[in-house]
Amino acid sequence: MKISARNVLKGKVTQIVKGATTSHVKIDIGGGAIVTASITNEAVADLALEKGKQAYAVIKASDVMVGI
Repeated sequence: MKISARNVLKGKVTQIVKGATTSHVKIDIGGGAIVTASITNEAVADLALEKGKQAYAVIKASDVMVGI
């Protein structure tokens, strides 16, 4: 499968915290960096995600804002 996003980060699932409809999935991409994604519980099941499994964080965003 080809995708248009250019930010594809390979890593390993370190944690999945399931809520009522959404899960927070943490992916260790190395160098001490962890990416957290919020996806549906259905997506977690469809992807058969589990702790220790290899996964990719695919990031496509028009902008990122940070404030203090």
